[in-house]
Amino acid sequence: MLKTTSQVRALTPDDLPELHLLLDRDPLVNLFVRNRVDSTRLQARWLGGQVWGYFEDGVLVSACHAGTNLVPVQATRKALRAFAERVLGDNVRPSSIVGPRDAVLPLWELLEPRWGPARSPRLAQPFMVLDRDSRLTPDPRVRPVLIDEFDTIYPACVAMFTEEVGVDPEAGSRSGYRARVAQLISQGWAFAIIEDGQVLFKTEVGAATPQACQLQGVYVHPDLRGRGIAGPALSAVVRLVRQTVAPVVTLYVNDHNTPARRAYERVGFEHTETFASILL
Repeated sequence: MLKTTSQVRALTPDDLPELHLLLDRDPLVNLFVRNRVDSTRLQARWLGGQVWGYFEDGVLVSACHAGTNLVPVQATRKALRAFAERVLGDNVRPSSIVGPRDAVLPLWELLEPRWGPARSPRLAQPFMVLDRDSRLTPDPRVRPVLIDEFDTIYPACVAMFTEEVGVDPEAGSRSGYRARVAQLISQGWAFAIIEDGQVLFKTEVGAATPQACQLQGVYVHPDLRGRGIAGPALSAVVRLVRQTVAPVVTLYVNDHNTPARRAYERVGFEHTETFASILL
């Protein structure tokens, strides 16, 4: 019997055609990595990390985004073991491991003995998809955020991030987080209801490809929660982003966040996959 040879190495621009084929096996689930690959063309100075490829007999079988986030792509069990060895050998320490639950949890089992308990393991996160406009009447107040409204929207972004992730996004690099929020506004990827200088609702497109985009940071002002604002507001966002960004809208949510899940279901999002996030 011939022995299968395998290797893990950092991918380069020469690997883009083969990597694109791998990512296109599941373009919605692999949206984040495809966005990073398309926007950086695997140039290290822009990527802020690497994308590793796992090869068997010279064929790209799996991949893994290794930067601030560790994100496995079409990862087999053998690939996960190889990626874990590479992570530990290169002393890579991301802030999170994110992706399909069936890949993230086995990868975390390999890393946890060396890294210790996770700060916040989120073991079941419905990945939800909507490929049409919502049946809910859209809230006409939702609109793209203007760059001169940065100082108005920014505190809501910080509040949402802190509430959701459990850490202050300014703790590491205040300028870095401010730059990211400004970038999303400039791209036309930030949407909100703003009245009298108060952010009532907001969300952003965090990543996009020609096929699909992913919403992040869905926020309703604490004083207004439970009043049915999120559904019509998200309906408006879906309509806007399908017109201007991509035809399919995705997001993922913590399984225990019942109010958010119900709101997304009312809008029309359907649970198609299950993600997991290990926050470190």
